[in-house]
Parts: sequence; structure tokens; C-alpha cells
Amino acid sequence: MTQSPDASGLKAVFVNATLKKSPEPSHTDGLVDKSAEILTAHGVEVTRLRAIDHDIATGVYPDMTEHGWETDAWPGILEQIMAADILVLAGPIWLGDNSSVMKQVIERLYSASGILNGAGQYAFYGKVAGCLITGNEDGVKHCAMNVLYSLQHVGFTIPPQADAGWIGEAGPGPSYLDEGSGGPENDFTNRNTTFMTYNLLHLAGMFRAAGGIPAFGNQRTVWDSGVHEFHHNPEYR
Repeated sequence: MTQSPDASGLKAVFVNATLKKSPEPSHTDGLVDKSAEILTAHGVEVTRLRAIDHDIATGVYPDMTEHGWETDAWPGILEQIMAADILVLAGPIWLGDNSSVMKQVIERLYSASGILNGAGQYAFYGKVAGCLITGNEDGVKHCAMNVLYSLQHVGFTIPPQADAGWIGEAGPGPSYLDEGSGGPENDFTNRNTTFMTYNLLHLAGMFRAAGGIPAFGNQRTVWDSGVHEFHHNPEYR
């Protein structure tokens, strides 16, 4: 049997993009519970939040109060994500797609695309991410593709099989936590959620041990300084 991972010192943030404000029950929270419990059992410090509970402004800058908005809760949320090793975006399916809140969260993550880490790389380098999707209509894979593409585009690393989800009978059918839905007992969902969580955990631990992603050939600061390795202009031009 392989050795249980040492996750002491790792931090994870789950952002639930449900349309329901607390304390209204969220089916997505039910699936987040399963992943968060695994991480917590291995010593990971877990933070959970519902984006809709916070006054997040719309826009693509790190702090929208600098662009005409009176308030913006995103800078505080971004600070928690920056301090974490693992990010999991979770949300429901609406009209076969991610929720409007999920899209807003992804837009605001994109707002940090100009921030660099201490090695001159994009800020999310060395952090891992995955996603959880719930719904009572088709669309789990479509939603996961959109979320995971967006996360890797802004710099997160996506481990193998980094998504999991549950959908009920083609709608309007039962939702994940509804009595008799079979959601919490579904072996396929539980297996995928478990594998996703451990893959996130393993890769985050590897990055911690290695000090992140090697800073060679991917440093924005070096590129901006004019050093373009393997992209020299040919002399005959």
C-alpha cells in the first residue's frame, strides 16, 4: 500500500458559485463536504465560502473600487486564494452551463493575470486547482471543461481527473441532497470526487517540496527585460 500523503502546512480554498445565499441549503455544498473532509483529515487547512454571500463587483481588475465601484469584496477573497495551495471551484448547472456567479468568479481570477510571484512568474504558478459540478440536468463535462480551461489559462496547474460531479434524472429531477436522489451514495461521483481530491493533494505536496514550478523559460519579468531564449531574430532579416 502506498504511503498516506503528508499535507501538513497545505491550505485549500473552496469557492461555491451557487445562486443561493447563506443559510439556504446548497446542493453543491453537499458535494464540497466530501472533498473538504478528505483534505481536513490529512491536515489541510480548508477555507470555504459562497461567492454570492460577498459583495463582489463585476469587472476584470483586482480591485474594482479603483474603477468606479463603491465596494468590492474580491480583493479579500483573492488574498485567501493567493495564500492557498489548492483551489476548488464548485457550482451548479443552469441551462446546461455554469452559473453566472461561477463566470463572475472566473472573470475576477483573470483579473489577477498581471500579478507576478517572487520568481517573476504569473501569480498562480505552483498552485493546483479542480472543480465540482452539481445539477439536475445534463452538462457536468461541459461545465468542467470551461472551468478547468479557465483555471489553467490563468496559471493554475490541473492534475489528472481534477473534476467530479453529479446530475440527477433529466430535469426537472431531484437535486443532489434531495431525499431519495441517490446523490450522496453514488459510487461514480464518490470515486471521482475522492480521486480528484487526492490528486490535488499529491500535486500540491509535490509543488511544495519542489518550491513550485521551475522558473526558467516562463518568467514574465525576464521576457519583458528583452531576454527571449530561443526567439532570437535571424541575422538575415
